[in-house]
Amino acid sequence: MPVISTNNAANAALNYLNLNAAQETNKLSQLASGSRIVQASDDAAGLAIGTQLNANVAVFQQDSVNIAQGTSILQSTDGALAQISNVLQRMMSLATSAASGQVTNIQRSQDINTEYKQLSAEITSIVESTTYAGQALLTGSFLSNVKFLVGTLSSNFISLSLATVSAAGLGLTAGLSGSTVSTAALALQAMGQVSSAINIITKDRALVGAYESQFNFSGQDISSNIQNISAAASVIMDADVAQVKASLSANDVKTQASVAALTQAAQLPQELLKLLQS
Repeated sequence: MPVISTNNAANAALNYLNLNAAQETNKLSQLASGSRIVQASDDAAGLAIGTQLNANVAVFQQDSVNIAQGTSILQSTDGALAQISNVLQRMMSLATSAASGQVTNIQRSQDINTEYKQLSAEITSIVESTTYAGQALLTGSFLSNVKFLVGTLSSNFISLSLATVSAAGLGLTAGLSGSTVSTAALALQAMGQVSSAINIITKDRALVGAYESQFNFSGQDISSNIQNISAAASVIMDADVAQVKASLSANDVKTQASVAALTQAAQLPQELLKLLQS
């Protein structure tokens, strides 16, 4: 029914114009942000799931840093143990030489034993200088039971525990059987003690290697989790640019049509007035 006081056609056109303009604004926001969910009302359930997935990715990324730090600690520890192993091998060579009958007691005490004791002191120096961020790695309690988080739960961790290392613990300090090679008899005792020390260090290095292997596999698993979870979150949260652009084009056409319709509807009362003039 054509009326003058209320322009129903204009109201309808205006309603669709507002609706199409809002949809066009939303599509533009998606393109600008790269996100399918610009506000919670776009997809409340998707927002909740996507946010949780992104949180898991953030945790795994920090886990990756934890793994890298743990690997660095283990590499520093292994490097120090390797140097101690080299020192022990030289000490074994000196003890073997001192135990031989062609060496005089003067040569043993003044030459061989002097170097032997200096090498024992070098073990102490290596132990004391091996640190990570100010924490001693071969002594103290830092590596007695340190835990590295490698998952999203408090139970997902690698517990690292290494025995302390010292010249005294290896039986190479004053008063112990491996402390001197000043005589052939003491040199024989020292050979046995150094051999035992080499076995201890070898076992420690094997344990460090096992931990490194565990860290490496855990790091690979974390990288895989980051990739897969990021992909899952992308499906939910990221905008499909091609689809959004297509929808934007359609909304743009509808908006233009609404403007044209509103313009036409605004002229309708003027057309009705012509009836009164006839």
